Amino acid sequence: MSDAAVDLPEELKAFLGAATPAEWVAEALKQTEVLLLDHASCELKAASTALSLMFRYPRHQKLVHRMSRLAREELRHFEQVRVLMEKRGTADRPLTASRYAAGLRKLVRKTEPGALVDLLITGAFIEARSAERFAALASRLDKEPGRFYAGLLAAEARHFEQYLGLAVEYHAGSEAELKQRIAAFREAEAALCCDPDPQFRFHSGTPLM
Repeated sequence: MSDAAVDLPEELKAFLGAATPAEWVAEALKQTEVLLLDHASCELKAASTALSLMFRYPRHQKLVHRMSRLAREELRHFEQVRVLMEKRGTADRPLTASRYAAGLRKLVRKTEPGALVDLLITGAFIEARSAERFAALASRLDKEPGRFYAGLLAAEARHFEQYLGLAVEYHAGSEAELKQRIAAFREAEAALCCDPDPQFRFHSGTPLM
């Protein structure tokens, strides 16, 4: 067990629609190899998402600047997870993707500027949930991964703020309309993380017994 007990920032707790089920945490402690493998994949996908936004919206200077820095940081996290895997003797192998990111992207609108705003809201929820799960696991894992996850929490919380801030900036409608979009994603995200799920992954739902 790690001594790296951490608390989730209140703004993240308020943003998410539900806490990670205790059953998921228990399963994560049993399947640490899968946890690390999927976590590495998630960091790589996060970097890819940031780069994709840069290519898709090159004229949005603030977005390009922040996504460039975020992509570099996510790649560094990916490398750190890989080092941790090597230390623990976790061999790399392919994993099927979870339903999580694809489930959120089903809500993304097809036309602009709604598509950009929805992609940024999606990013905010992914980063917020990642931070929440790091907090749930940090004090329960072995010391090295526990301390590592405690250290990552601050970065994920910062990424959450960046995505949400950009969504607010690029939203063209009223504040009430943006809140409605966030609420729709919040409901879907909570279901993806809490409903029964036959597959264990970093962002999966309640494990089927």
